[in-house]
Amino acid sequence: MVGAEGLQRLHSAHVAVVGLGAVGSYATEALARAGVGRLRLVDFDVVHPSNINRQLYALESTLDRPKTEVAEARVRDINPACEVEALRVFVHSDTLGQVLAGPPDIVIDAIDSLGPKLELIATAITQGVPVISSMGAACRTDPTRVRTGLLTEVTMCPLARRVRKGLRRRELATDVPCVFSDEPVSPRFLAPPVADAAVADEQLERGRKRRVLGSLPTLTGIFGLTVANLALEILLGELFPRPASSYNAARARGSD
Repeated sequence: MVGAEGLQRLHSAHVAVVGLGAVGSYATEALARAGVGRLRLVDFDVVHPSNINRQLYALESTLDRPKTEVAEARVRDINPACEVEALRVFVHSDTLGQVLAGPPDIVIDAIDSLGPKLELIATAITQGVPVISSMGAACRTDPTRVRTGLLTEVTMCPLARRVRKGLRRRELATDVPCVFSDEPVSPRFLAPPVADAAVADEQLERGRKRRVLGSLPTLTGIFGLTVANLALEILLGELFPRPASSYNAARARGSD
């Protein structure tokens, strides 16, 4: 579909996927199968039993293993020619030098906690590294409401609102391409803040306690595959099979 030139572009591309949970695992899968030649896979966490409902790397056989280790092995099994760099690091100001080294052609932000997410996006913008961000997939049930666009125009997403606010506070642009759902979040899906050690496997050892939000394997998978599709649009440019690029259309709307 993309021709010899498109395949060569993908083979020469370097993409960093930051966050290997539900969204990041599916994005990585699609990029590996598309023939992206170099992948940097970043995550601090290990596979927990509670991940099995939605994360591609979560199996009985992979419990307690680092997600980066499982992801690296899977990518190499899909495409042995892919150069894989696994970074088991927590994303913050001290590690972003490693995460963005190179720099990659595109960074995919699949982080689900606000602080590291904002730090990654802000640093990528400051350094001029193209970044695609996944907004909140939790608590959504309608796959037809998944959209691509610019962060500036995202609606019905509390996470996007907080990210925009954080970027504006730093006086940074909010025209970041992202994947989001415009489906309203029902209050009945929201759990109270985590305070019990019995659900500690839902949290990293670093960072503040945060809400544990339910998610469907279908929606998070669609988010991840859509993020990867958006990355392919950017990497392939005019060679992308779909004439009306959602990415370029979003950019045009943002510049009006």
